[in-house]
Amino acid sequence: MSFTTLDYRQVRANILRDIQNANTAASVGSDSDFYIRATATGSAVEGLYEHQKWIARQLFPDTADIDYLEAKHANPRGLPRKLASAASGTVLLQGAVNAPVPIGTQFNTNDGNSYVTTVAGVIGAGGTLNVAAQSTATGLATNQNVGTIFTLTNPPNGVQPQGSIVGMSGGTDIETQASLVARVLFDIQMPASGGATHDYYTWAMSIAGVTDAYVFTQRRSANSVDVVIETTGGLPSAALIAAVQAYINTKFPPGADVLVMAPTLVSVPVTGVTVLSGVLIADVLPLIEAALQNYFSSLSVGSTVRWLQITSLITSIPGVLDVVMTTPTSNIITRADNTHSELAVLGAVNLT
Repeated sequence: MSFTTLDYRQVRANILRDIQNANTAASVGSDSDFYIRATATGSAVEGLYEHQKWIARQLFPDTADIDYLEAKHANPRGLPRKLASAASGTVLLQGAVNAPVPIGTQFNTNDGNSYVTTVAGVIGAGGTLNVAAQSTATGLATNQNVGTIFTLTNPPNGVQPQGSIVGMSGGTDIETQASLVARVLFDIQMPASGGATHDYYTWAMSIAGVTDAYVFTQRRSANSVDVVIETTGGLPSAALIAAVQAYINTKFPPGADVLVMAPTLVSVPVTGVTVLSGVLIADVLPLIEAALQNYFSSLSVGSTVRWLQITSLITSIPGVLDVVMTTPTSNIITRADNTHSELAVLGAVNLT
């Protein structure tokens, strides 16, 4: 049975009632001394009630404030809040054959983000070089789409001033409260068990930049454990995979054969003809793309892409009366088995 707390008006009314019960001649009107004192006392009591409610909320991870969640629920369990991470990946540079590209070569994209190469390289025989790079800042905004053009701030001799992104992913903001709560609750429900399947999930999810993980046992051998990780902005970089692998290597029990890997992305383009009322396709297309992106973000490795779900999301946008799909026209099945770790992602959206 829940306990009902009183606000200051109810407390004041109870005090004035008790005063009148004790002294029927007492003046308890709004201009009386008793009324003023009862109001002050009622306000103080209500404040104590609210403080007690706040204390009670801090006792549980799913209702605690973020600072108490970190200090009293997550950190004692060895689950510190994940900090923001920088995007990393590969970029394409062009220039004269054998032109050197030193480590730390800086470049900027049009959105104001800055990046540096993390290894040195030399322009190859084809006049191009794929070189590893990462952002100088952290956060979700540091991820870049494939093909994004950037400009070198100080091009090395023989290197063209512009290049393009081959892949730049893994940039994440500081972990949300909801994500940290989910990890703490998972640890409560599934405590460490010396190398059980769920332990590998916990270990992978503790690394900044990892947004989801899947564990497959005995795919390559009787002792094998495959950990497939996801990140924002595309496939996890080699650096992120190596970081997760290195951390799990310090945790897993002797004899286990652990391999951390990226999923295989299955691009699903969405094309078709819409029937609109009172809107233009340019007005609804951003809303459709956002709805579809949210749907694909909810999918896991091996999830089936539901064709009906896609059409329902499109027609749920105000002004869209109907849609005739060209692709997909049926469910898209991704595989998660002994040799596959497929994850469906949204491809090009082309609706007319």
